[in-house]
Amino acid sequence: MIQYDAPQTEEQAIEIQTSFADKVITSDKLAYIDTIAGVDVAYDEDSNQVVGAAVLLDAKTLEVIESCSVVESISFPYIPGLFSFREIPPLLSAIKKLSVTPDLIVCDGHGIAHPKRFGMASHLGVLLDIPTIGCGKTKLVGEYQMPESQKGSCTDLIDHQTCIGKVLRTQDGIKPVFVSIGHRVSIDTAVAWIHKLTPKYRLPETTRQADQLVNRSLKDLLC
Repeated sequence: MIQYDAPQTEEQAIEIQTSFADKVITSDKLAYIDTIAGVDVAYDEDSNQVVGAAVLLDAKTLEVIESCSVVESISFPYIPGLFSFREIPPLLSAIKKLSVTPDLIVCDGHGIAHPKRFGMASHLGVLLDIPTIGCGKTKLVGEYQMPESQKGSCTDLIDHQTCIGKVLRTQDGIKPVFVSIGHRVSIDTAVAWIHKLTPKYRLPETTRQADQLVNRSLKDLLC
């Protein structure tokens, strides 16, 4: 695990992002997967607070084993391309509260499908040295051909003639998701896991459960 040092300026954040991007491992470096965590954040800008949530699922049954959430002060301003510096601190805190270290983490965001090839999923994976996958609802960067309409169809997400992820149809006839390597996972393995994690809905069960938890926690915060 790498110690997280919060940047004080935008320039420091960009420097960290650039140097850490070289640490991303894009091949499979993962053991047997028993548990998978989903993570998400939600903000209350009025009170300058952010909620971070981590939900641990059984990799076979996709049932929730444990869930944790934290509330912290927002520690970094809203700057496009540097979102992970707002999200990483509460996510690290939430993951540390879990009684079991996840074998794999799926993030509601991007990994290397990012202008600097270092989105939130890669940032979290490198810091924790845990395999991570980015699964975004929308494209951040790149071009693609729309995949065919049936579940499991996918196409390449291309940026500057490089494949940075896959556009995956997780259910018949609905909008695809954008899958990318976070850390210590190949793109084929990432796609296979997202396919497994979407038996009924567009978004992975990891993301759905983490989103529900973070929204409940934010509602409690605002009450």
